[in-house]
Amino acid sequence: MAIIHIKRIALFLISISLSCVAHAELTRLEITSIEPYGTFLSGSYVILKGRVHGELSPSENIPGLKQLQTNNYGMVEYSANVVLIMPDENGHSNGGLIIDIPNRGRAYAQALYNAPRGLPFLSGTFAQGTGYLQDVGFSTAEIYWELGQGAQLPSFIDAQGEKQYVEGVGFAIVRDASNFFAHRAHDSEGNLNPFAGKISRLLASGKSQTGRFLKTFLLNGFNMVGHERVFDGMHIFVSGAGLLPILQTGVGPESNGNNAPSFANPEMRGVHEEVLTIAEINKRVQARGELPPKLILISSTTDYYSLRASLGRTGASGTHDLPLPANVRMYDIAGASHVLLPIQNEDCKIPVATLDWTPVSRATLARLDQWVINNTAPPPTTLLQLQLAQNMPATLRAPKHLASAVIQTPRLDADGNAIGGVRLPDHAVPLGTNGGQNEPQTFTCSLAGSYIAFAKTKAEREAAHDTRPSIEERYKNQDDYVNQVRSASIKLMQAGFLLPDDAAVIIANAAANPIFGEVQKDKNPR
Repeated sequence: MAIIHIKRIALFLISISLSCVAHAELTRLEITSIEPYGTFLSGSYVILKGRVHGELSPSENIPGLKQLQTNNYGMVEYSANVVLIMPDENGHSNGGLIIDIPNRGRAYAQALYNAPRGLPFLSGTFAQGTGYLQDVGFSTAEIYWELGQGAQLPSFIDAQGEKQYVEGVGFAIVRDASNFFAHRAHDSEGNLNPFAGKISRLLASGKSQTGRFLKTFLLNGFNMVGHERVFDGMHIFVSGAGLLPILQTGVGPESNGNNAPSFANPEMRGVHEEVLTIAEINKRVQARGELPPKLILISSTTDYYSLRASLGRTGASGTHDLPLPANVRMYDIAGASHVLLPIQNEDCKIPVATLDWTPVSRATLARLDQWVINNTAPPPTTLLQLQLAQNMPATLRAPKHLASAVIQTPRLDADGNAIGGVRLPDHAVPLGTNGGQNEPQTFTCSLAGSYIAFAKTKAEREAAHDTRPSIEERYKNQDDYVNQVRSASIKLMQAGFLLPDDAAVIIANAAANPIFGEVQKDKNPR
């Protein structure tokens, strides 16, 4: 222990003499439980739960840090929960560690990558699902960063006598814990890093709030430790145009990053501020002399209605997409909703969206990984076609402080389906209108989107005054439908957006779909 103390004192003296160099480290990894997780194609896995403890120099560029009390070594302390899923001694790692950034304290990796078709996973689950991540040998780490959600953030009492939490420490927690898991053999007290010697690359994954976390993390220089990059790649989902406003102090008990602009609060500040586009963020990163990570950003159709996603392409003025740098790909999933609910929501007027877009999550993760490993380029950026939102009343308009911003929404075909983007077979060979806006424009309904099924027969369509062709009119029979689904699946596999296993599941589901039996029954009632 004396050796550790001497080391800390030496580092503290260095930080004083070189105040421009911020020192931070994870000092202790505490594992509280280890349990079997399951057996997969790559072997057996375990799930570990525990807590990381770390310290930061007050000279680090985080607002409020200098006002905090320090320990005996002049450092600011923090701690946070972690959950690790990794191969045991009988499992095989592919060398990739995915740092999944918890959203409001809830894990997302299993929901994004392991959810089976027809059974969407809600955030917070550690269920195996398809086991995709484990089958191919990935390890995952949940690093909790958010105030009131598994992270013990430092605080101080301000001039008004109010406790203020320094929320920007959450970025440092993710940075330092990720760097530890990838590069350290053990902590300062000799506790072994369970990932030691097993990790060759770090990928970060974040959805919605935590997609904005990753963009803000990158924008503000947290993806560097010394001269080394932390994350080699980032997989960012449905983050709209926004950032995460936690680089300021907050009074709690919830994080400043817990809320976002909505139909009920369209003028909320802190999220839709310049910088708005990944191109602008990347430019700032390169201007600091940093090597930016490989970046894949995925948006849903409903993000354009409810999250101002078009500003993530154009910036704060005009209607033209800003050019993307070579290390960035953006993909819009046609007909997809921001969230995919496992059951219908009675509060929503229209049935919620059902298009399962996890196959694109899996395929683009595989593409991102190969991009990082051997620089094999993923598919080119593939986006929805847009139009001015002026004829779409159920669209979140630009905030008043972005006076030149122009909101755009997807162009729609005669069925009301979005044109362009990554087109899963459920959208390319439709049985209804996918990913429309829902009502009322509450938080849940506006993000869940809608699905409006086609009429089964021409007679049913005409009785309902529905202008969209019925299933009977679209497809000769179920074989015709299945053949079209197969063709769409092959096309998407060739484009790099669908894995063979997912294609097989989609085609099998098309062949088993009972809707065509219902069509025949309605056409020929007894």
